[in-house]
Amino acid sequence: MLKEYRTITEVAGPLLVVEGVEGATYEELVEITLPDGEKRRGKVLEVNRDKAVVQLFEGTSGVDVFGSGVRFLGRGIELGVSKDMLGRIFDGLGRPIDDGPEILPDKRLDINGAPINPYARNFPNEFIQTGLSAIDGLNTLVRGQKLPIFSASGLPHNMVAAQIARQAKVVGTDENFAVVFGAMGITFEEAEFFRRDFERTGALERAVLYLNLANDPAIERISTPRIALTTAEFLAFEMGMHILVILTDMTNYCEALREVSASRKEIPGRRGFPGYLYTDLATLYERAGRIKGKEGSITLIPVLTMPEDDKTHPIPDLTGYITEGQVYLSRPLLKKGIEPPIDVLPSLSRLRQKGVGEGKTREDHDDLFNQVYAGYARGKQAQELAVILGEAALSDLDKIYLEFATEFEKQYVGQGYYTERTIDETLDLSWELLRAFPRRELKKIDEKLIEEHLGSGK
Repeated sequence: MLKEYRTITEVAGPLLVVEGVEGATYEELVEITLPDGEKRRGKVLEVNRDKAVVQLFEGTSGVDVFGSGVRFLGRGIELGVSKDMLGRIFDGLGRPIDDGPEILPDKRLDINGAPINPYARNFPNEFIQTGLSAIDGLNTLVRGQKLPIFSASGLPHNMVAAQIARQAKVVGTDENFAVVFGAMGITFEEAEFFRRDFERTGALERAVLYLNLANDPAIERISTPRIALTTAEFLAFEMGMHILVILTDMTNYCEALREVSASRKEIPGRRGFPGYLYTDLATLYERAGRIKGKEGSITLIPVLTMPEDDKTHPIPDLTGYITEGQVYLSRPLLKKGIEPPIDVLPSLSRLRQKGVGEGKTREDHDDLFNQVYAGYARGKQAQELAVILGEAALSDLDKIYLEFATEFEKQYVGQGYYTERTIDETLDLSWELLRAFPRRELKKIDEKLIEEHLGSGK
């Protein structure tokens, strides 16, 4: 029988302080019984001698300091996992919200998990096809990689996240691929969009959704990505599946972390965020990857909105240090009507070269990347010159690059949210766009490849 404490001495925001506690441990699960019999749950955030600071999942509204009892359950937050979770929708704490039955778990796992030991890691080297040319062709995603999407307020990151979740696959191993989708701090309208989109397109059959709403408690928001990653670890490393984890929006997660930190009266770091923000994000991101001797893998795409479009803000800044690249969404491209508005010039996939080439994508992929990227970069410079000097001041060659940049944005990047392209279609489109250039300008492509795809001549 667990001992019940009736020694709550303070309630502050989502926290309460319990005194006279014996043997409480950090992250331990707590059950609070209110005078009317209602039960709430929380976890231990801090232990100091016989005092324990507890954060409630459902908030402290209605908690009576004198009439409420507290029991320490002797275990952390656990998630019951099973392969039956595929095709289901849960709230941010793993409770079903799709009118389906409760999950009968194969086992129960602590949601805090652990980052993958660097020595046990297997290097990412297999191409994942997202169906988006701007990612597959130029910022290639590799199985086991961590590739965040940097967005901003008002940009369609939810549309891009849903599109990747629908379309992503490891080519040739479709039957072992699944998506774990964790949404944090989203509105009811956004939650309905994700739910309807997954159900309408059939993507829900190979997905697990966790939806945490903006009006849910902050502590639940902190647990949601951990629950999503725990699910992914079970499916990947025990069921041998290839799992893509999409977490949106990490900015809401970090704001919840700041709220909890302020409630605990911790000394703030940059912009009021806790000093351990980097460590906390790393404990999440580093749970993705491949493990030697294990068949499955976890590939991670965290989505975050940069406050005030500022990429030096602590959230994108620290995320960039931990992950292997970033994909930027652009407000100017969105204003031009380019959908999805992926800005390929500042975007980067640090593991791109490990996932492209013969046997993975195609032998011409690397050369095409170099030529298309260089051509678009020069075309953007021509666009800027045309704005300053007028298009009449451009040379004939600059006008070709200007036209290439326009067509590249329109055809290559702006494929729409419901168009899926194979990697072959993306690479063939690259060749079509490069036909606009004189042969002498294709300096970054092997001559044999040029003759094979464009034929001999000028």
